[in-house]
Amino acid sequence: MMQIPIESMNLMMLNVGCATHHADWNWQKVSSPFIRIFYILEGEAMLHLPEEDVRLKPGFMYIIPAFVIHSYECHGSFKLYYIHIYQGFKKEIDLLESYELPTEVWAGNSYELLFAHLSSQHPDAQLPGSDPKCYDTSAQTYDYVERYMNMELWEKMELRGFMLIIMSQFIREAKPRFWTSDERMKRVVRHIHEHIANEINVEELAGVASVSKTYFIRLFKQVFSQTPVQYINKKKVERAQLLLFTSDCSVKELSYKLGFSDHSYFIRLFHKITGITPQEYRKQLKV
Repeated sequence: MMQIPIESMNLMMLNVGCATHHADWNWQKVSSPFIRIFYILEGEAMLHLPEEDVRLKPGFMYIIPAFVIHSYECHGSFKLYYIHIYQGFKKEIDLLESYELPTEVWAGNSYELLFAHLSSQHPDAQLPGSDPKCYDTSAQTYDYVERYMNMELWEKMELRGFMLIIMSQFIREAKPRFWTSDERMKRVVRHIHEHIANEINVEELAGVASVSKTYFIRLFKQVFSQTPVQYINKKKVERAQLLLFTSDCSVKELSYKLGFSDHSYFIRLFHKITGITPQEYRKQLKV
């Protein structure tokens, strides 16, 4: 397995708590710049992801990576623990980039006790409501981050330990992505992360991989099921989502920060990938 240094997993807990629902957990097209993990206590519900529909069952944990658009469906009584983990954006290749994590893992009673402890120790980290619109905003996230940063060192150390324990259950059953066994692709992905704020062209990446441009495009598409340009644009839009969430810079300024010389093109690209414009995305965050 490809090794990711623990030090690079800069995890920050935003929220943790327990929620009980009665056919009222039915939110559509949710997307956030943080990781969601659920531990199911009672009842059943459906999680709709872009490539699969997952039935949520008691005793299991479920993970939803940042920026993944998903929906919930619940028609009866349903009880769960939740934790929201913020990673931010790093130049380094992160854990979810390198591993294909299972959406569902068996957790058992020990993890129920862990979530119960976290919830009891951090009652102020509970969500104000179940509707993502009431907590999934930049203003709320600033408050959550500030609360975490103001914690005592021992509290942060304890939380970091618990978050790593929770993540380890998914890593136990994770598979390294195919590209991690190819040194050429590892160099290319690392280069994209390190230069995401610059204009990146295919010739440049072919040089990093030490192969011809024609062969590189064919190889990249075989490994990632998308062209190099599509991959780069997706990563730039993810960075844009984070900047829209964490900064007040204008859309035009943001596009230049990400290496786009034409901000109109950036807006069209953002809409193509996310379904909404950067302005609409930021407006949602301010609700």
